[in-house]
Amino acid sequence: MFKIADLRGKILFTLFIFAVYRLGGAIPVPGVSLSAVQELGQSQQQAGILGLLNLFSGGALERFSVFSLGIMPYITAAIIMQLLAVVIPKLQALQDEGETGQKVITQWTRYITVVLALLQSTGLTFLFSRGTLTQGISLIPVYTPARVALIVLTMTAGTAFIMWLGELITERGVGNGMSLIIFIAIASRLPASFSQIWAGTLGSGRPGGASIFAVFMLVFLVLIVGIIYVEQGQRRIPIQFAKRVRGRRVLGGQSTYIPLK
Repeated sequence: MFKIADLRGKILFTLFIFAVYRLGGAIPVPGVSLSAVQELGQSQQQAGILGLLNLFSGGALERFSVFSLGIMPYITAAIIMQLLAVVIPKLQALQDEGETGQKVITQWTRYITVVLALLQSTGLTFLFSRGTLTQGISLIPVYTPARVALIVLTMTAGTAFIMWLGELITERGVGNGMSLIIFIAIASRLPASFSQIWAGTLGSGRPGGASIFAVFMLVFLVLIVGIIYVEQGQRRIPIQFAKRVRGRRVLGGQSTYIPLK
């Protein structure tokens, strides 16, 4: 695979974008108390909406980094555009125009992403300053309009940068950029999750801990195999072309199939 220069270049470029994405997830937003962020990370109590947002941001939210919002605003914007296309005929017409219409829809999706990022970053800044989602730990000790504006603009710019990274992967890398960024964000949380499960089963010395850990790993592997099977599986609908006689030759009569997911 790496002997093909074009494919090798795309894979290396994709890995480079992954590295940039992970690096941005470790850079804290200016104006945030680093000691409070460390205290929050040590508490390891992330449930509900905070845990979900932190999962899709690859752990950037718990560090209050420039990529704290992750790719969620873009996903929300894409869903909004798909729903609007059902009720707005002009958007449906743009979808039917092919590549030209898709470019217009993509541009509007970017605009909506920026607006959503502004709203979400403002809300998170307010909640984090009060400690509502962080077990009472205030991540923003000095809550002034100038500092809030700086934090909001930084997080919004981070989301726009992630969106650009995803588009770069789609254009010059391997696969769909947004999907790969979601994958790398979730996959980056697996070591920490496995570590917590290990500590709660084998590490705690509780009776039957090894069995619980083994069952969990078995279920995890079965789910992975099942997802791959469903995603790659297809039902082949056979098609038989009719034979045609042209002069002294018999044409057609070939058989093929339609792959149905």
